[in-house]
Amino acid sequence: MAGGKLSARQKMINLMYLVFIAMLAMNMSKEVLSAFGFMNEKLEANNASTTDKNKEAYANLATKAREQKEKFGKLNDQANEIKKYSSDFYSYLSELKFQMTTDIENKLDYESMDKTDFLDTYFFKGDSFTPEGQGFLDEINGFRTNLISTLSSDSKFIPAINKRFNTDDVPVPETNKTRAWLKARYEGFPLVASITNLTQMQADIKNTESDIVTDLLGGKMEEALSLNNYEGIVSLKKTAYFAGERVTGEVVLGRYDATLVPNKVILNGKDATNNVKDGQVIIDMPAGNVGEKSIKGTIYFTEKGESIPVDFESKYTVIAEPSSAVVSADKMNVVYRGLDNPISVSLPGVGANNISVSATGGKLSKNGSGYMMRPGAANAAVINVSAKLSSGKTVKSEATFRIKDIPAAMGSVRGQYGTVRMPKSGLANSPISAGLPDFMFDLKLQVNSFKIKVPGQLTIIVKGSKLNAAAKRKLAKAKRGDIINIYDIKASIIGNTYKLKQVLPVSIELTN
Repeated sequence: MAGGKLSARQKMINLMYLVFIAMLAMNMSKEVLSAFGFMNEKLEANNASTTDKNKEAYANLATKAREQKEKFGKLNDQANEIKKYSSDFYSYLSELKFQMTTDIENKLDYESMDKTDFLDTYFFKGDSFTPEGQGFLDEINGFRTNLISTLSSDSKFIPAINKRFNTDDVPVPETNKTRAWLKARYEGFPLVASITNLTQMQADIKNTESDIVTDLLGGKMEEALSLNNYEGIVSLKKTAYFAGERVTGEVVLGRYDATLVPNKVILNGKDATNNVKDGQVIIDMPAGNVGEKSIKGTIYFTEKGESIPVDFESKYTVIAEPSSAVVSADKMNVVYRGLDNPISVSLPGVGANNISVSATGGKLSKNGSGYMMRPGAANAAVINVSAKLSSGKTVKSEATFRIKDIPAAMGSVRGQYGTVRMPKSGLANSPISAGLPDFMFDLKLQVNSFKIKVPGQLTIIVKGSKLNAAAKRKLAKAKRGDIINIYDIKASIIGNTYKLKQVLPVSIELTN
C-alpha cells in the first residue's frame, strides 16, 4: 500500500480498514479503562476490610498494654506511632484522589476517565516537578523513613517497606538510561489508572500496618509461649519424708515471664501485691511452729477486662532446729517424788498436734510446749507416746523413769557445809540454814528447828533458825578450838508439802 497509484476502490478499502482499526483500538481502550475502575473498587473494598482488622488489632494491643504494661506497654507505644504515620499518609492520598475526581459527575463512569491532563499538570512542569509533585514524593519518602525509624534496625519488615514505598529512578527497558520514578508512574497515564495506582498505595499502607501490628502482638505471644521460657519444676506431695517412705509428686513445666505482672496477690490471707518482682511473688515469712504448714493464695490477672484468679497451694514441714547434741547417760532416767519434773516430747517431722502423750505411775500435765510429771508412790513411771505420721501411719513409743526421793539436805552456816571455821560471835548472830548442794532442782528450804551441843554443856533445842538466849549462854562458855555440833535439823521445802527425809548436821570450829 505504500507505493504505486491506488484506485478509488482501493483507497476506499484502505480507509475503511483504518477506521476499523481505530474503532477496535477505541473499544479495547474502553475495556482497559473499565478494568482499572473495577480493580480500584476491589482495592477500596479490601482497604475497608483491612482497616477494620487493623482497628481490632490496635484495640487488642491497647487492652493488653492496660492489663500488662510491663509486657505490652512499649509495643503499644510503637504501634500508636505506626498508626499515626499511616493515618496521615492515607488521608493525604484520599484527599489527592478527591481532587482528581472533583469535576467528574459520575464517579463510576470509568470509560470517561481517559484524560491524563490532571496529574500531568498537577505534578509536572516541563522536565521538572511542581511543588505538589515534589510534595507527593516527600510524603512517600517521609512515611517510609518514619516507619523504619520506629521499628528496630533489624526488623524483618524493613525490606518490604523499602520495596513498597520505593521512589528510586526507574530503568528504561533496552537502554542504559533511567527515568524519574514520578514520571514513570504517573506522567501520561489515564486518570482512572492513576487513581487505581494511588488506591494500591493505600492498600500497601494498610497491609504494612497489619503486618507490623499483628507481629507486635502475636510475636510477643509467641515469645512468651516459647519453650525457651519454660523450666521443669519438681512438685512433691510433701517436703519432708521418713526413711522407708515413698517420695511422690510430679514434674511439670512452668513458664517464667518477668514482664507478666499480676494486679493483686493474696498469700495466706494477706495482701502480698508489693512482694512481686520480675513477675514472681517473693515469699519471705517465718516458718512457724513445728509441724506441717501450708502456703496458699490467689494471683489475680486482668484479661479482656475481666479479673482472672489463679489459685496456688503448697505444703512444707517445720522440724525443730537442734540447738545442741542430745547426750544421755544410760539408766539415769529419773524423776523425783514430790516435784513437778519437766518432760519434753518431740518427733522430727511431726507437729505437736499429731502427738499424743500419756503416763502411768504419776500425774502428767501440759506445760507450754512440754509436760510436767509428778510421780506417785510407785518406784517407776512410764511415759507413753503415740504419733501420727504424714503418711497416715501411727507409731508408738514409751520411756521408763525411776522414781526417787529427794536426796538428804545438808545443814549450813553462812552457805558453808560440813565443818565451818568461824568466830564465836559470828555463830551467835548467824542463822542456821539447809540446802541441797548439786541437786538439779533449785529448791528453797526453811529450817524449822535444830539442836546445838557445846562441849561440856547440855544440848539445847532451838525453835526456828537462829540461836535463842539459852543457846547463846551455852555458846559463851565455849573456848577457842571447840567444835560446836548442830544436828537433828528439821527443815521443809518452801511452797511444797513434801517432807524431807533427813538433814545432815553441820559443825563449827571456833576460831576465838
